[in-house]
Order: sequence, then structure tokens, then C-alpha cells
Amino acid sequence: MVPENHTWVTKFYLLGLSKEPELQSLIYGLFLCMYLITVFGNLLIILATISDTHLHTPMYFFLSNLSFVDICFTSTTIPKTLLNIQTQSKVITYEGCISQMYFALFFGVLDDFLLTVMAYDRYVAICHPLHYMVIMHPRQCGLLVLVSSVTSALHSMIQSLMVMRLSFCAELEIPHFFCELNQMVQLSCSDTFLNDAVTYCAAGLFAVGPFAGILYSYSKIVSTICGISSTQGKYKAFSTCVSHLSVVFLFYSTTLGVYISSTATHNSRSSSAASVMYTVVTPMLNPFIYSLRNRDIKEALKKLTAKEFIKGPIMKQMKFP
Repeated sequence: MVPENHTWVTKFYLLGLSKEPELQSLIYGLFLCMYLITVFGNLLIILATISDTHLHTPMYFFLSNLSFVDICFTSTTIPKTLLNIQTQSKVITYEGCISQMYFALFFGVLDDFLLTVMAYDRYVAICHPLHYMVIMHPRQCGLLVLVSSVTSALHSMIQSLMVMRLSFCAELEIPHFFCELNQMVQLSCSDTFLNDAVTYCAAGLFAVGPFAGILYSYSKIVSTICGISSTQGKYKAFSTCVSHLSVVFLFYSTTLGVYISSTATHNSRSSSAASVMYTVVTPMLNPFIYSLRNRDIKEALKKLTAKEFIKGPIMKQMKFP
């Protein structure tokens, strides 16, 4: 098989989750439902935090950013998957594939950073409550999100440039529903040692590093909570962390599950199916976790829906020239 330079490659073929034609309608329906739930659920969280002045705090500022990133994360992959199933076409252009890979990496790593920043926010709120508003100043919160975004963008750019330097063989079929980094590297005919080295270093910096930060923050939080004499005080302090801990567990367990299943089975199909968990299912469940476990969010959503319910009849009664 003669390799061809990547500049000659014009398109790839996304094989999706299954080759069975009878399953395509089921996959399309599931993906469409999950995507709509993800978008509307996270939009409700964003609208609730904006509309309710009681939620104009650092914790909900980070939560609204996380919801926005989750919408963008799923929008990077799912619409193209739905379009390919609907048109019965598996084609994605070379430029489209590189762009999809870039944004999937960008929003995935940014999601990870935001979860770490939210853990730091809970650490400051519980362990240093008297200095909370000084440490978590609005400018400081904005800076944390900005640094996280710039770092994620640089990481995605480096990974994308590393892939663009590779040559690809005549076999351009990607056994996945989106252009995932590892699948792209495995498809190459070039020497991928440098790509693998960069990927392992990035995994240490942007996966292990943030997770270690989260564990450290919660070790301090647990230590502080155990020192609280009041049972009610312990419950109140812990209740503010339950939602975030649930999301962290869901994100890391599904991501780790993808790489464990991929390593254990060496099956690209099982890896792509497992990827659905952290690319689609986790962003979909985040709004439910925060709305069901958070009293402030539930109250804000009730106020938001009440305003819309009242506004509807009023608008109907208004007469326009």
C-alpha cells in the first residue's frame, strides 16, 4: 500500500457506530433526542443563572460556563453525525475533520479545566469562607476561565498541527462517529512516535493534573467539614459539593472507561461506542444533576418558567396596530 501525502487527501469516511442499515434509524433517533435534551437543558441552566440575581456568584458563573461548553462540545460532533445518517453519506472533508478534531479537543479539555476551577471555588468557599469574595473576585473568576480557554486552545492547536504533518494511506475510513485524535493518528502511514509522545504528555498535564487538583481540593474540604461541630453545618457544607462531585465522577469515569475499553479490547468499534458516554451522555446529564440536587437552581427555574407562563397571556391580550 503506497502512502500518499496528506495534502492530497480531500476527504475521510466516518463509519459511525454501526454498519447495520436497520440500526441507523434507531441511532439517529437516540442521538437527536440526546442532543436536543443537552442543548435545551444546558440553555435553561444558563438562562436561570442570568435571570436570577441570587445566582450571580462565582459558583454559578462557572456553572453557566460549563453548560455553554457542554452545548458546544456536543454541537461539534452530533450534528455532523445526524447529517451523515440522514443523507446516508459517511464523507467528511479533510478540513472538516481537522476542524472537528480541534474543537472536540478544545471543548473537552476546557470542560476538564472548568470542573477543576469549580472544585477550587468550593475549596475556597468552605475552607476560607471569610476570604471567599476577596479570592474569588469577579475579575479573578474571569481570569481563571480565560486562562483555561487559552490553554485549551493552545493544546488543541498543537495536537491538530501534529496531525496535519502526518501522511495518510489510501485507507481513509475512520471507525468512529467523529474525527477523534487517536483514530486519526492510527490511520496514518507516517511515524507517529512524536504524536504519541505529545499525546501522553498532554494526558498527564490536562487529565491527571486537573484530577489531582480536584482530589486535593476535596481532601481539604472533607477535612474542614469533619471539623465542623454542627451536624446541620456539615450537611449544608457537603450539600454544596454533591452536584459537582457527581459531575466529576461521571466525567472521569466515562472518559477513563473509554481508554480502558480501548486498551483492553483493541476494538475501534467498542471505543467509539464508549466515547458516546463522555461526548453525549455526560453533557446531557449535567443539567439534571445540577437542577435536581441544587435548591437554588430549582428555585431559579421555577421563577423563570413562571415569568414565561405569565408573559404568554399578557402578550396575547396586547393589541398591536
